[in-house]
Amino acid sequence: MALRTRPRNEFTLSSKVGRLLVASEQPEIEEPFVGGLPFRRVHDYTGAGARRSVEDSLQRMALSHIDIIYVHDLSRDHFDDAAFEHHFAIAEGPGGAFEELVKMREEGLIKGWGMGVNTLEPCLRALHKSDPDIFLLAGRYTLMESTPLAELFPLCAERGAHVVLGGPYNSGFLAGGPNYDYAPASEDKIAQRERLRQVAARHGVELAAAALQFGAAHPVVAATIPGASSPAHLQRNAALMEAPIAAAFWDELRAEQLLPQDAPTPAAAP
Repeated sequence: MALRTRPRNEFTLSSKVGRLLVASEQPEIEEPFVGGLPFRRVHDYTGAGARRSVEDSLQRMALSHIDIIYVHDLSRDHFDDAAFEHHFAIAEGPGGAFEELVKMREEGLIKGWGMGVNTLEPCLRALHKSDPDIFLLAGRYTLMESTPLAELFPLCAERGAHVVLGGPYNSGFLAGGPNYDYAPASEDKIAQRERLRQVAARHGVELAAAALQFGAAHPVVAATIPGASSPAHLQRNAALMEAPIAAAFWDELRAEQLLPQDAPTPAAAP
């Protein structure tokens, strides 16, 4: 309802494909969800499934198009190896979700598409096999990890694709929480965070602010999306994105080998 009164060109809307809702007598409830409608979720990475999912969403929302569609959870951290290869072969093959999403982009039902995952492999495979526009990648480009610099980000730059960063705090870890990537943090991760905290303290920087601003500094990154559970969290995240951080802080992270030398960093605070 909040968007209903706004002109369509004033907001960007994304959704997902990869699961279809099938009528069921009882809602399918799993952690961390606490309620639901009377449907069960069925994985479907076919072209027909992708189109049905998009068209169902358009009908429910009474809209003419969706800006971005992500192929959701098509990754080895969600499926075992055999199931992953099975589903990915369907998605990238003739009549699969990738092919249909390209068609829907040409038809104007969507403006762009990509993968919504926690790992690099599906993004790279999609770039090599098809023509994606954007990726929602969670947890892989943060102050704790910069693996996309080696291959994914250069390929995105070459192909004109962009990345939305999910999980810039690594499941709240860089904001002080106990979990890293949805599980209790290991001792080595805790030690790495402590080193980051020590550098931040020397420069009067809040680590959460550095975590948010770091990822957004890369040219292929279109946005970063930290989680928020209240209006106060949203306001805090907005303030952290604007917090001044001196260049000396980023220089010391590089000197301490806590950041790769080639990792772009935000412009120096005035």
